Amino acid sequence: MKKDWLKVGNSIVYVVKNRQIIALIGINDLVRENAKEVISYLNKNNIQTIMLTGDHEETAKKIANDIGITKIMANVLPSQKADMVKKLKQENNYVMMCGDGINDSPALASSDIGVSFNSGTDIAMDASDVILVRNDLHSIIDLIYISKKTIRNIKQNLFWAFFYNSLMIPISMGLLSYWGILINPMIASLAMVLSSFTVILNALRLKKTI
Repeated sequence: MKKDWLKVGNSIVYVVKNRQIIALIGINDLVRENAKEVISYLNKNNIQTIMLTGDHEETAKKIANDIGITKIMANVLPSQKADMVKKLKQENNYVMMCGDGINDSPALASSDIGVSFNSGTDIAMDASDVILVRNDLHSIIDLIYISKKTIRNIKQNLFWAFFYNSLMIPISMGLLSYWGILINPMIASLAMVLSSFTVILNALRLKKTI
């Protein structure tokens, strides 16, 4: 009976009386809505997914197979979750840890980006870098999408800032006067204002992303 329960994803609780097992209780974890869809998106975008769980290996395999996770670590302690995160980072991987339980907090704190939900435990939220307000796994996809857009926007802003500086400062100093390229320093300072204006407008485009 125990093996059958494990195969269908149950965690086993033993009821003991006078040092004798008098009952077994099977507890089944509910998979979050859209979990399979989100894991499929991550796999298609070459983002490796790993399940770290303290549950029995049979239970972990059942859930992992249902939602499409190919790599699991079962029967792990909270410290072992953190050790796994540290190992992945040492292999030059960027690690995002998602969890909402007390046992997840060491791994959340050790990861590059710790993600928790507002329905999680207080210690998990304190250890996280990002707290998702909506208890919807699609928020993880939104987080990745917004992060990529933000990094791209930052690079664009840096380009425009350095472009104006590298162009206007040498001209206003007269370094290009030999070739007849001159500009009034006041106009150069105005160009600096325009560079800041350009950066602000570019950053405001992110409002359409959120």
